[in-house]
Amino acid sequence: MAKSIHSMIRVLDEQRSVDFYRDAFGLDVAERLDFDTFTLVYLSNEESEFELELTINKGRTEPYALGDAYGHFAVSVDDLDAEHARLVKLELEPNKIVEFKRDGTLLARFFFIADPDGYKIEVLQRHGRYK
Repeated sequence: MAKSIHSMIRVLDEQRSVDFYRDAFGLDVAERLDFDTFTLVYLSNEESEFELELTINKGRTEPYALGDAYGHFAVSVDDLDAEHARLVKLELEPNKIVEFKRDGTLLARFFFIADPDGYKIEVLQRHGRYK
């Protein structure tokens, strides 16, 4: 049986991205691997073994085109309202909180935020299947 271990995104500015993911989601550098033409930075925290891998291609100056296929990265939190307020205070510009219902039953409460490279991150209240 397969185990999910990481997801990778390409970023332009290593420090800007590391700072964003640390401040927004408490992800710290678990490992940094430097090569001649690129650097890999693995981010994680104690909440999960799953990691976000940042790939920094050396010499790249143009922003990456996210295209029309990229969806989002998702995290869950205990207190969505408090996290939203904290991110607003950090001036990270989260979108408004949305309640997603089906037949009057709450399925999810969430908001989206974008990282410095434009990747969307969904922040979900821990509830139901979103643990």
